[in-house]
Amino acid sequence: MSASLTDAKSAELYARAVQRLPGGVNSPVRAMRAIGRDPLFVDRAEGAELFDVDGNRFVDYVCSWGPLIHGHAHPEILAAISEAAARGTTFGAPTAGEVEIAEEVARRVPGIDMLRMTSSGTEAAMSAIRVARAVTGREKLLKFSGAYHGHLDGLLAEAGSGLATAGVPASAGVSASATANTVIVPWNDGEAVVRACAEHEFAAILAEPYPANMGLVPPFEDFLQLLRNQADATGALLVFDEVISGFRVGPGGAQEREGVTPDMTVLGKIIGGGLPAAAYGASREIMEHVAPAGPVYQAGTLSGNPLAVAAGLTTLRLLDEVAYARLAATTETLVHGLRDAAGDVPVQIVSVPGLLTVFFSAEPVHDYAGAQACDLAAHAAWIRALLARGVYAPPSQFEAWFPSLAHTPEHLERTLEAAAAAFAEVKG
Repeated sequence: MSASLTDAKSAELYARAVQRLPGGVNSPVRAMRAIGRDPLFVDRAEGAELFDVDGNRFVDYVCSWGPLIHGHAHPEILAAISEAAARGTTFGAPTAGEVEIAEEVARRVPGIDMLRMTSSGTEAAMSAIRVARAVTGREKLLKFSGAYHGHLDGLLAEAGSGLATAGVPASAGVSASATANTVIVPWNDGEAVVRACAEHEFAAILAEPYPANMGLVPPFEDFLQLLRNQADATGALLVFDEVISGFRVGPGGAQEREGVTPDMTVLGKIIGGGLPAAAYGASREIMEHVAPAGPVYQAGTLSGNPLAVAAGLTTLRLLDEVAYARLAATTETLVHGLRDAAGDVPVQIVSVPGLLTVFFSAEPVHDYAGAQACDLAAHAAWIRALLARGVYAPPSQFEAWFPSLAHTPEHLERTLEAAAAAFAEVKG
C-alpha cells in the first residue's frame, strides 16, 4: 500500500526559496531532484530523528551528510558549543582548543603528526594539493572517476574515453586549463593506475579510501596498497580524502582499518562535530612547508573557530572503543535487515561500519560506471516510499547512508518495516 506525506508548509517555503536561492537550496543534493520531488524543510532534530515544518517525523540516515555520528543535538556537544560561545564566537587568534584538537587527531590518525585547520573540506583538499605540488615540484594529479573532493575547479573533472585521460570540466564555469593537469582513471582499476603513473609525473595520487560519493564502493583487496606502492615508486604523494571516512569507520579512519598510511590526509565533517570545520595533515616534514613555517600560503579568518573546535573535540572524545563497537553493530543489523526486506528485488547492499549504500543493481558495484548503471528510477521510487513512511534516507543513488550512535533498536525496527513496505511498493 502506498503512503504519502503532508508537505504544504514545505511547498510554501520552497516556492519562496526558489525566488532567492538558486534552485531553492544552498547545496544541490538538498533539492531532492534525483528522486523526483521537491525538498522537505526541516524544523528541528533530536537524536536520530528529524521533524519537518509540516510536523512529519523521520528516522534520519543523512545526519547532515556525516558529521553527526552522535546524532542531532547531543547534550554534551551542545554544552561544549554553548560554553565556548559564552567566551566569544571568534577571535582571529590562537586558542588552547586548537592545540588540543590537533593533539587528539594526531593521537588517532596514523598518517598525521601535524595539521592545519580550515572551514570546509573543499578548502582542505585544495590546500593539500597545493602542498603536494610544492613538495614534489610537479603539477599533475591523479584522481578517480566518481570521486568528489570538493568544488575546487581542478577537481571538478570527469574522465573522457580510455583508461586514463586528461580531465575535462564537469561543471559550467570550469575552464579546460583548470582541469588540464588532472588525470582520471576508474576506481579499483589497478592496471589503469600503473599505466597512468608510467605516463605522467604526478604531484599526488588523490583518493577517497572508501569512496562514498558514487555510493559506497570499497577498494578491492590490496588496491590501496597498490596506490601506496605507485606513489613510492614514482615520487608522488599519496593523499587520502577521509572527509567522510575519517573518525567514522574507526578511530584512525580507513587508513587504520586498511593498514595503508598516506602521505597526507584530508579531514572534515566529524572533526567539526556538526559545525563548519575541516583539516589537512601529514608528517612534520611535509606540514612545515605550510606558512608561516614554510613557503606554502594558506589562511582563513574562521579556521580553527572556537565553537567548531569545541564541538569537534567533544565529538572525538565521545568516540571510544565501546562507541565504535555499537556503531558497527547498528550498521550490521541495518544491512542484514535491509537485505531481508528487499526479498527478490535486485539490490546490492554495501557497508563498512558507519556507512552503507543500497544499490539498485543485479550486479556488484565496483566503480562509478557500475553505480551509474543502477536502476535510478527504482531507487528514486524507493526513497520516496521511505520518506512517506517516516524514513529520511539520502535522496540520491550516489550518496551513502550514515547510521549513527543515536539510532536505537526501535529506530532500526521502524526503518526495516518501512523498507520492506517500500520494496514491495517498488516491486509492484
